[in-house]
Amino acid sequence: MHAHIIVHGRVQGVGFRYTAQLRATEKALTGWVQNKEDGTVELEIEGADATVTSFIEELEKGFHRFIQVDHMDVDTTSEEKGYTAFQIK
Repeated sequence: MHAHIIVHGRVQGVGFRYTAQLRATEKALTGWVQNKEDGTVELEIEGADATVTSFIEELEKGFHRFIQVDHMDVDTTSEEKGYTAFQIK
């Protein structure tokens, strides 16, 4: 499964990208995460359907108390791009 996600809220300057990379690596997911100029964070993740779904659910909760997710735009597809690791852009 492949997911493209835009996360809105207090997600920059709070360790979001590092935590996303750590959690994705723990779950053997691949893809990337990056800050956007509008204050959101963008991610692409790939992996087993259940694992991607679990990651998205965890992401929605904000990972830790300093992160506040207001809402997320999530698009999923079964077509993967073939990432080999999860990186911070």
